[in-house]
Amino acid sequence: MDAVMLARIQFGANISFHILFPTITIALGWVLLYFKLAYNRTGDIKWMDAYHFWVKVFALSFAMGVVSGITMSFQFGTNWPGFMERVGNIAGPLLAYEVLTAFFLEAVFIGIMLFGFSRVSNWVHTLATVLVACGTTLSAFWILVLNSWMHTPVGFEMRDGVAHATDWFAIIFNPSMPYRLAHMLIASGLTAAFLIAGISAFRWLRNDRVPAVRAALRTGVTVAAVLIPVQILVGDMHGLNTLEHQPQKVAAMEANWETGPNVPLVLFALPDEEARENRFEVAIPNGASLILKHDPDGVVPGLNDFEGEHPPVAPVFWSFRLMVGIGVLMLVVSWATAWMLWRRGDLSVWSARVLVAMSFSGWVATLAGWYVTEIGRQPWLVSGVLTTAEAASAVPAPMIGATLAMYLAIYAVLITAYIGAILYLARKAGQDRPTMRPTAPKTPKAVPFPAE
Repeated sequence: MDAVMLARIQFGANISFHILFPTITIALGWVLLYFKLAYNRTGDIKWMDAYHFWVKVFALSFAMGVVSGITMSFQFGTNWPGFMERVGNIAGPLLAYEVLTAFFLEAVFIGIMLFGFSRVSNWVHTLATVLVACGTTLSAFWILVLNSWMHTPVGFEMRDGVAHATDWFAIIFNPSMPYRLAHMLIASGLTAAFLIAGISAFRWLRNDRVPAVRAALRTGVTVAAVLIPVQILVGDMHGLNTLEHQPQKVAAMEANWETGPNVPLVLFALPDEEARENRFEVAIPNGASLILKHDPDGVVPGLNDFEGEHPPVAPVFWSFRLMVGIGVLMLVVSWATAWMLWRRGDLSVWSARVLVAMSFSGWVATLAGWYVTEIGRQPWLVSGVLTTAEAASAVPAPMIGATLAMYLAIYAVLITAYIGAILYLARKAGQDRPTMRPTAPKTPKAVPFPAE
């Protein structure tokens, strides 16, 4: 591989690892606030028990996000100097706003959340939770502003090859920002909801069925069941916005080669860019036109209109289908589990196992969606302004390859340790309070435990 491709893979690996943790903390901060307000309202200690467990997961995720974010900032200088040289007048302030308005809120007040419940007044502890939750969302806002501007750049002018801001309001509220922000915030909500539901189900399977576990479980399942249909609606709106501003990306998502009406929805295919056709295609007639234009006769753009200027088709095509597939699975699992909790008041063993298996499904869907977004922007780094090749450094390929291998090895160790730490916390929470777990009634052995 050449140096540019290796640099792209390296940055993709770094941001893929980094994005896992903000997708948890953005929404988990608000779930913690819900737990705290529920405790303030009812006085029921189960809500604070749930808070104390999940604030540890929040702190661990926050720390991992901070550490992994540092490596990305280095790469702006080492691998992509052209980015800041060309658009640093816009990217720099937006990144600074994220640090000044969001990161400090999280970093300062997370200590009170973790250690201050018995050391400060209740309202100060609640206020700290509010500020941290707001900080996570502000952080997402500024990062999504910059990323959206890179896709739909407005409010600037070029002077001697350098971008200068002319309208900060237009830059911040660029055409794709509202859709990307909403899509990402809901994705975070689903990621946190399935993590909460999955880890709570893990504890439930270990007979740790204290009220805090049940309360967290219901919260996770309910949030997931409410958010997934909203995400489907927002995703449709986001897709229509992308069709307007980046039609070549949508053409790659659908593996559609020819512009025209009555375009089928391709369910399965092996896109062949050399032959510019799909092999082994399975499609629904008129499906793409109906979804993208809300009209079976709607005209959908094809890749042949952008030959030489469209993204790699296969990665975008398959990433999009993986994201949608996980979304459908989330819908089925969350609604089925919510119905079971409403009808039976408790889980079955198989439903708990499914939730455990879905614990990190939000990560998979988020990464797949992120690949659609970022690979789908190629060959541009900033659409119409700066190509990826123009921004790349002169660092030789062997050096980039060596550091890439090092990063991948470290990330494999860290992600294993992170998941192991969460499972350890879950097991330890049950072991610390064995007397609070329900015990089986004294009945003959032939009669199963009712919760089984």
